[in-house]
Amino acid sequence: MTSTDNKSARRQWLLAAGGVALTSAVGLGVWQAVRPAAGELDAGLNHFWAQQLPLPSGEMVALQQFQGQGRPLLVNFWATWCPPCVKELPLLDQLAQTQAQAGGQGLRVLGIAADKAANVTRWLQRQPLSFPVVIAETGGVTLTRPLGNSNGGLPFSLLFDGAGQLKQRRIGAFTEEILQRWTAAVAP
Repeated sequence: MTSTDNKSARRQWLLAAGGVALTSAVGLGVWQAVRPAAGELDAGLNHFWAQQLPLPSGEMVALQQFQGQGRPLLVNFWATWCPPCVKELPLLDQLAQTQAQAGGQGLRVLGIAADKAANVTRWLQRQPLSFPVVIAETGGVTLTRPLGNSNGGLPFSLLFDGAGQLKQRRIGAFTEEILQRWTAAVAP
C-alpha cells in the first residue's frame, strides 16, 4: 500500500468516524431535551416573538404576526449546510401544502434559516418552499438556546397551538410519523 493509499484510507476512516460521532451527538440531543426554567423559557419566547427578520426578498417580517391567531404553528430552524435540515425540508413543505388545503384552521409552517442570506436565496431558487422562510443568519442558532436548544443543534423545531402556547420542542430531523403526531397534538 502506498503512502497516498494510506492517507486516503485514513481520511475515509476519519470521515466515517466523524459521521458516526455527529449522528450520535444529534441522537443524544434529541433524547436530552433541555428544559429551561419557566422564567427563562418565557423570556426566551418573548425575545423570539419580538424579532423582525428578513424574507429572502429583503422585506422585514415581524415574527409576532405568526403568534396565536387561532392556528397552530410549526417553527423550523434550519441551514443549507445541515444535511438533516435539507433532507426534512421536502417533508415540511408537503405538510405545509396539505395543511393549507385544510383551510383557515390548518397548521402553518415557518422556516427560520440560520444561514447566510445568499446561501438561503440560492437554495430556495433551486428548491422553492411553499411556506415562508425568514433569514436569521448565524443569530438563528442563538435564538434557539433559551428555547431549550442549549447545544445549538439543527434542525430545531417548535410547535405552538392555536393560542400561541408552546407545546413541543425537537432537536433533530422529522420523520412522517413524528410530524403526524405533532399535527394531531394541535388539531382543532
